[in-house]
Amino acid sequence: MATREKQKLTKRVVDKSSADALRYTVFDSEIRGFGLRVFPSGQKSWIFEYKGAEGGRRAVTRRVTLGAADKITPDEARKLADTLRARVRLGDDPQREKKSLRLAPTVSDLADDFLKLHVKTKRKAGTVDHYEDVLNRLVVPVIGKRKAREVTRSDVSKLHLSLAGTPFQANRVLAVISSMYQWGGKHGETPEGHNPAAGVERFSEDSRERFLTGKEMERLGAAIRLAETDGVPWVIKTDKKSKHVPKKRQATTIDPFASAALRLLLFTGARVGEILSLKWDHVDFDRGLLLLPDSKTGKKAIVLNAPAMEILSTLPHVGAYVIAGASAGENDEKPRSDLKRPWEMVRKQAKLEGLRLHDLRHNFASFGAGGGLGLPIIGKLLGHTQAATTQRYAHLDADPLRRASNAIGAAIAGAMGEAKPKAGESAEIIPLKRQEG
Repeated sequence: MATREKQKLTKRVVDKSSADALRYTVFDSEIRGFGLRVFPSGQKSWIFEYKGAEGGRRAVTRRVTLGAADKITPDEARKLADTLRARVRLGDDPQREKKSLRLAPTVSDLADDFLKLHVKTKRKAGTVDHYEDVLNRLVVPVIGKRKAREVTRSDVSKLHLSLAGTPFQANRVLAVISSMYQWGGKHGETPEGHNPAAGVERFSEDSRERFLTGKEMERLGAAIRLAETDGVPWVIKTDKKSKHVPKKRQATTIDPFASAALRLLLFTGARVGEILSLKWDHVDFDRGLLLLPDSKTGKKAIVLNAPAMEILSTLPHVGAYVIAGASAGENDEKPRSDLKRPWEMVRKQAKLEGLRLHDLRHNFASFGAGGGLGLPIIGKLLGHTQAATTQRYAHLDADPLRRASNAIGAAIAGAMGEAKPKAGESAEIIPLKRQEG
């Protein structure tokens, strides 16, 4: 590459440096290695050349392109070159760092490695599905092409804000991104400690638990019984003309395994996946237990009450799984995939808008808390490994508060010489401390 006489690189020099038959470079007279490269096409770029860290005359000359001359002013390019020169003196290698950045994984690459090498090998199937959905549907389409190390907190915050309409999902996106970057830092795919999701303020989440009232429970029971016997009648819109409107009443039923699954969810507080993947080998009729070899919280035993035992004892054995699917047989390898269709049918018939299958687990807990069974007992029945998980039902545990209120009321009534406690209430009188003065 030909070179021209050194001179201070200014806008005037840039403008007068016209294209030639061969590419050439005009170096700056003040900053060594800083130059303007002119191509036969007329394109002009700022460059910075330097010797490798080994030094000496035999050291390899390396070059870094700073940018196009029509995009970066001479003063801006000069500052960049001066900064690089200072770094070279300290032993840095700008070209190697630039090459490293070019080869650095994108967010899409990081997500693929994270899912393949970590999530799929160490997490349960449900978690794998969740992470794949969040990354492939919400994260990669937005920032997947960006270098993972260049993604900033601002980038993640903008993605988070774009999902403001679904705050619960938006917060899960933050959690997945954070987990991915923590893994990337530990395995050298991103700078250790670089986590753009850290510090992004989460949306507040309204409690999604739904607890059924007594009347709602009645409607749900009636809907299940109707769906498994006569069937749920079709809803025909009479405002639309159709040649195929059935002349007689039409209804859809659900199979006995679907109705059994719904009842087991209600009576045991188990998770949907635990009931659908339940095998007959896991049922201990003698001790009244479901002995699950694996669950969200690991190995787990579910205590069966009388209604749950009745369901299991009368359900036909078709294949290895308790809740048989349409293709069940002795050699079936996969459990029933879901209960979406039968549940939607029953839920709509019971007029329980927005009720999720998982809410049946919360409902089981709410009955226990309302009955004063105590949160530790409820936590054990649900298989919670941490007391904080069960604490969400504390507001339903009114019985201890009621007993305390009765005791205080009795003390005040006794001090005043008023009515005595009724049968079943505490007769203990708590002395009141008087304030002098």
